[in-house]
Amino acid sequence: MKIEAKHINKMASLKFNYSCFLVLFVASNIIILDPTLCLGNGDDDMCLVRKQHAALFVFGDSLFDAGNNNYINTTADFQSNYPPYGETFFNYPSGRFSDGRVLPDFIAEYAKLPLIQPYLFPGNQIYSDGINFASAGAGALVETYQGLVIDLKTQLSYFQKVSKVLKKKLGDTEAKTLLAKAVYLINIGSNDYLVPLSKNSTSASSYEKYVGMVVGNISNVIKGIHKVGGRKVGILNQPPFGCILALKLRLNGTKGSCVEEASSLAKMHNNVLSVELQKLKTQLRGFKYSYFDYYNWVFDVINHPSKYGFKESGVACCGSGLYNGDYTCGGKRASKDYDLCKNPSDYVFFDSVHPTERVNKIFSQIMWSGNQTSTGPYNLKTLFEV
Repeated sequence: MKIEAKHINKMASLKFNYSCFLVLFVASNIIILDPTLCLGNGDDDMCLVRKQHAALFVFGDSLFDAGNNNYINTTADFQSNYPPYGETFFNYPSGRFSDGRVLPDFIAEYAKLPLIQPYLFPGNQIYSDGINFASAGAGALVETYQGLVIDLKTQLSYFQKVSKVLKKKLGDTEAKTLLAKAVYLINIGSNDYLVPLSKNSTSASSYEKYVGMVVGNISNVIKGIHKVGGRKVGILNQPPFGCILALKLRLNGTKGSCVEEASSLAKMHNNVLSVELQKLKTQLRGFKYSYFDYYNWVFDVINHPSKYGFKESGVACCGSGLYNGDYTCGGKRASKDYDLCKNPSDYVFFDSVHPTERVNKIFSQIMWSGNQTSTGPYNLKTLFEV
């Protein structure tokens, strides 16, 4: 009887240990399979963030806007929540200024993140994957389309609010880790220059001072992100403005050539921005950045479209007027009449300002894993990993 009792106790102990193992195994796999394990309900959800998780926070203009302008009081010039925008990928107009996805969508995919939601999207926001603050028409200067868009300074204030929410939900230590590991993607400045260029309101002699103001504001926002806890920034320089179809039309450019005076302003901005980023690297503790040479890649695709598999770079897929350079895509803006191509993937420009999804995909791949000539000193893949 004693032997039998001892055997039973031993079996019970083994069963208990095996049960404990199963519980631990299942629990650990829940955390492994699900990047964020959320406990609780509603706005008070507490999310346990995996160690390798790196969030993506997005700041910028229409090149990055994922739909924030759907939820503000503005005009159709600064919205794309109507057909044919979004037709290629989403099959509905999501508020992105393209026929499909924009650059941050692809970067999120490569980083194994879901599509990053626009900050103003209604409903509960957890923020552990990041959030998108970008607003079409936004500039680094508050005065750029003031009252119609979410300027860069306001986008920073939204991020500051998000950081406080994260600290409340995750605790200071976990939130600090998340913010430090996150990548902050920025594209801003085009609208600051396109407004005066289209009106000829900025003389060549005042360009230098104006560029200093724009880059200075961008620098201040990067410092603001760093102050909150951000350390890793991905940023694009400005494209050749003189090659953008809408601006070419206004400046009487021809289909086959870009307007050099306008593009020279972009070059000036890019030189000043590059120097400023190097300064920030010495001034800000732990600051790392990825600087994508958007200018030269846009210039090359426009001037050598067949090299990248495109059939047309001098006419937009959607718009009206000479080379569809009038910004009328969708018929909600200045004119209800517009032409639409059958296959956007053959085109570099979807409307007279913005690239097609296929262009965005090509550029996103270079941003993600390109060499230092294209994107340096880090590419985004490395930036997410460090």
